[in-house]
Amino acid sequence: MGCSSSSNPNVAASQHEKEKRMGSPTGSSNSPPLDSKYDLTDEVLGEGGYAIVKKGSVKETNEKVAIKIVTRKGMSSEDEKSLKEEVDIIKNKLDHPHITKAYDLFEDNSHFYVCMEFLEGGELFDRIVKKHFYNEKEARDLVQLLLNTLSYLHKNNIAHRDLKPENLLLKDKNNDWDVKIADFGFAVECDGDNISNVCGTPSYMAPEILRQVKYGFQADMWSFGVILYILLGGYPPFHDDNQKALFKKILRADYKFHPAYWKTVSEEAKDLISKLLTLDPKERLTADQALNHPWMLKDKKTLEATAVPLDELRKYQATRKLKKGVRAVLAVNKMKRLMEGAKSMRAAESEKTTDEESRPAATTEST
Repeated sequence: MGCSSSSNPNVAASQHEKEKRMGSPTGSSNSPPLDSKYDLTDEVLGEGGYAIVKKGSVKETNEKVAIKIVTRKGMSSEDEKSLKEEVDIIKNKLDHPHITKAYDLFEDNSHFYVCMEFLEGGELFDRIVKKHFYNEKEARDLVQLLLNTLSYLHKNNIAHRDLKPENLLLKDKNNDWDVKIADFGFAVECDGDNISNVCGTPSYMAPEILRQVKYGFQADMWSFGVILYILLGGYPPFHDDNQKALFKKILRADYKFHPAYWKTVSEEAKDLISKLLTLDPKERLTADQALNHPWMLKDKKTLEATAVPLDELRKYQATRKLKKGVRAVLAVNKMKRLMEGAKSMRAAESEKTTDEESRPAATTEST
C-alpha cells in the first residue's frame, strides 16, 4: 500500500509501488559506478514489479550485502525523491543495532542500486513457529527489544508507518535475538501529529489514518499492538476478506480475546494489548510507557511457566504466505474507493456490532 495526501487520498496499493520508493539523496548522475565499490552476483534474494534484490559483496572486505536494483523507467521525479529520502533516513539519521542498515546508493541511466545490510535469517515469525515450545518470557524479551527500538525511532523523530511481521527480520540463521526492523519505504520524519499521508498495510493501519486526520508516532504503536496480538494469540485482531468490513472493524477497535485461544495467556499481556489497540492516540501507550507496563515488569519465572500456543501462529504464517503468493495486486482506483468509503464509515462508528463468540474461520490478512 502506498502513501497519499489526505486531500487527495489515492493510495498506491501494491508492493510494486512501494518497491519504487527506495533510494538515497547521496546518489546523483555524477556518482561513481556500483562496481567501483561492490561486486554484484546473479544470486536473486527477492524481487517485485519494479525491483530485484541480488546478493553482492564489498570489494575491499568481501562482506556480504544485499543490492536492490530499482528500475527507473516509469518513475516520476517525486518517486525518485521519495526513494532517495528513504535511504537518507536509514543511512544518515539512524544508527541502531536492531534497525536494518543502508550503506550506499548508486545510479545510472536505467537503474538505482541500493546497497543494504545482508540479512539471511528470514522472518522472525518463521523462526518462532519452528520452536517446539515458546513461553511468555521469550515473547516478553522480544517485545522489550522491539519497544526499545521503537522508542529510539520516535525519539529521533522517525515514524516507520509499516510495522508488520514481514518487516521483522533476523540477521542470521543461528541467532534468535538479532532482530532487525526492516523496510523503511514509508518512513517519514515527524514532529508531533503532523503527518497527513495515508500509508501502511490495511490490517495494521491505525484508525486515525483511516479517518484521514493528522497523526504521528502513535500510529506505529497501534501497529505494534496488532503484532503483539498475533504473536500471543496466533491470529490477527482485525481480519476480513472484504476491506470495507476490515476498515469498519479497525475504526471501532472491534476485536476480542476469544477464550478458546487466549485462556493460557496472562491477563497482564492482554491488558498491554488493550492499551495499544486504543482508538484515541492520546490514550494509547507510547513505546516508553509500554516498556513500564506491568507485563514488562512481571517476574520472569512466572512468565517462563506460561506457554504461548504456537499451533494457531503456525496456521497463520502458512496461510499468510500462501495468500501472499496468489494475491492479485489491488488497483489504485480501487483503493481510492475504499479510502473514500472509510470516510463514510465514521458516521456509523456508533452502531452496535454483534460480538463474535468464536474466532472467525478466516485468519488471513487483507492487504
